[in-house]
Amino acid sequence: MFTPEIKKIRKLRSIKIQTKNNSMHLDEITYKIIGCAMKVHNTLGNGFQEVIYQRCLAIEFNKAGIAFAREIEQTIFYEGIEVGTRRADFVVEGKIMVELKALINLEDVHLAQAKNYLVAYDFEVGLLINFGSTSLQYKKVFHPVKHPLISKQNKK
Repeated sequence: MFTPEIKKIRKLRSIKIQTKNNSMHLDEITYKIIGCAMKVHNTLGNGFQEVIYQRCLAIEFNKAGIAFAREIEQTIFYEGIEVGTRRADFVVEGKIMVELKALINLEDVHLAQAKNYLVAYDFEVGLLINFGSTSLQYKKVFHPVKHPLISKQNKK
């Protein structure tokens, strides 16, 4: 039996955005997400708590017609045993995990967290977005198994 959160993710995964090619590619979606994040950062600047940016980004996603779910809980397993749960800030279009921060600078630990969320949600691509610096910071992250070459390049 699936939890309501899993059903919501499955529903999002089945959504297709209507474009010229009848489907939106991951690059197009991430481009739109980053654009929405830039709008929020340009409007608010830095210095607010993460939840404020999350709420504003949800408003921008709605304006842009981007399907999303906030804080979908995902069970974490170790050798088949449930050991806890985690929540990514957004699941966008049922394909992309978005993790937000409001820190002075992103560090490697935040990138590792974003990659772990990709594995837990079994998504190919995610975005790590930081609203806390004077300029918006973002990193596109890739599932380490599904994109091993890209993941290695991101470590450098």
